[in-house]
Amino acid sequence: MTQELRSEVLRHLKHLVGFDTTNPPRTFDDDGLFAYLQQALPDFNHTLWNHGEGRLGLLSVRGTPSLLFNFHVDTVPATDAWAQNPFELNVADDKAVGLGACDIKGAAACMLAAVDVAKGDVALLFTSDEEAGNSHCIKKFLADHNSYKLAVVAEPTKAEIVRAHRGIITGTVSFKGLAGHACAQSGIGASALHQAVDWSHHALEWAKTQESLRYANLSGTRFNLGTLNGGIKPNMIAPSATLKFGLRSLPGASQDDLLATFQALTARYPDASLEPGFIAQALASSSNTLIEKLQGPVGDAVDFWTEAALFAAAGCDTVVWGPGDIAQAHTAGEWVDCEQLDVMTTHYKRILDYGGA
Repeated sequence: MTQELRSEVLRHLKHLVGFDTTNPPRTFDDDGLFAYLQQALPDFNHTLWNHGEGRLGLLSVRGTPSLLFNFHVDTVPATDAWAQNPFELNVADDKAVGLGACDIKGAAACMLAAVDVAKGDVALLFTSDEEAGNSHCIKKFLADHNSYKLAVVAEPTKAEIVRAHRGIITGTVSFKGLAGHACAQSGIGASALHQAVDWSHHALEWAKTQESLRYANLSGTRFNLGTLNGGIKPNMIAPSATLKFGLRSLPGASQDDLLATFQALTARYPDASLEPGFIAQALASSSNTLIEKLQGPVGDAVDFWTEAALFAAAGCDTVVWGPGDIAQAHTAGEWVDCEQLDVMTTHYKRILDYGGA
């Protein structure tokens, strides 16, 4: 790829990173980044949906394409561990550092540069609520507007086409205890915090039993305790406690069966309840039709979840394909390798030059 084209990618990425699209709080609207996208795509037809609460979707179409490329433009919040302004792109040692540079504004910048030099047909869908764990924009698009049967979701895959990834389940478990003095023997069972810790122990032991399960190169069921809150002070029995958990299931696993396992565990504790959160199936292997159309390198299944699973569930032949490594996503000092940007821009340009998407 020419240095001129790389400069265009980095110019777009600088602008995209400069827009604060953190989610939460997701306070942005159809000005700012979404206005920039439309200005950067002057020969496209644009349809913008505003679903409220900062949930926007922009479909930009040129010609009559059969393939849809999807980019989410929201990011996780920046932590205090950032050594630089997260909204200022810094390029050094072939690394482009900035919030969202890897996940996934880098991919969007590659496409913006590619469509300017390759004039083939293409459809681009930009959304703003992927990081919220709800995917309202994609669900609405698929339910009300989608006519595409082929889709690429541009999450970071080291520029390799990913055909399968894990599913996701999140949930909140609430426990009730009986407040009292901590010296009481009954405190061991009456404490809501003790119940939550015991629940956590059993859940972690269950997760260990899943390690023998396999799907392609993936193994086991990933389980995580995200938060645990409750209690008042050390000398009081905790009257309430709440924990949030998440798990990543293997392709082919039943989300209903997995959720039932945790509902049964929760039922062991008096007055405890489990409120399911975001639940979505895994992405199973896509067909060879889309792979042959894209003509890119095919990689292994991955451990993380993406909105590609929603497209697949709606009947789209879908893969995940974008620049960057998921290990750099959601980190302080998030970065994407400039060579990865070069590779994906070249792929995008080739697909468009070949006759459009």
